[in-house]
Amino acid sequence: MTGKIRILLADDHALLRQGTAELLQHEPDIEIAGQAENGQEAVRMAHELRPDIILMDVRMPGLSGIEATRQIRKELPQIQILVLTAYDDDQYVFSLLQAGASGYLLKTAPASDLIRSIRQVQAGESPLSPAIARKVVARLNAGGPYSPGQEGTANSDALTPREIEILQFLARGLSNREIAEALYISERTVQTHLTNIFAKMQVSSRLEAVLKGIRLGWLTLHI
Repeated sequence: MTGKIRILLADDHALLRQGTAELLQHEPDIEIAGQAENGQEAVRMAHELRPDIILMDVRMPGLSGIEATRQIRKELPQIQILVLTAYDDDQYVFSLLQAGASGYLLKTAPASDLIRSIRQVQAGESPLSPAIARKVVARLNAGGPYSPGQEGTANSDALTPREIEILQFLARGLSNREIAEALYISERTVQTHLTNIFAKMQVSSRLEAVLKGIRLGWLTLHI
């Protein structure tokens, strides 16, 4: 065991794949486990290599990134999918989030954003490019379709005032450290609150908690 974040790159453009691999290889906590040139290969290599995270493109020959994400998340739910694509079309964004992607990053993002997003996904967070976040919020505020999971019996009364406050900070995109500093509490306490929030809301990630809070009318975002 190396302790590094093992990455599988899935992109049909060889030069982009190789360039991303070279960029990430310089990071001491990241290791390239393999490279796939299409969705079918990504699914096969996910089973063979069991990476921590797959950087998944959307449009690939044969099996699309959407279907590959859906299959991998169903068969290997421990593997996280971070979408890295040039496409920000609504149909791709919402289909991939519904398929189980943990985050959605555009290829126009700086290299530092990609590296930070990989670490965020590994830490259980759900990074979105700002343009993608605006699309998600606009769709949800308009009552559009998005359902990462069953609504269950969650209700705002189940959350304490402090948990509601932390949910609001999540909606603003603050990290655990930033929340801790804003509330004058420890990061460990923030994580404890997040664990309780996720359990009460019947979700498994920060993104799902925020999206569900918006759908249920607990959060109102102005972006």
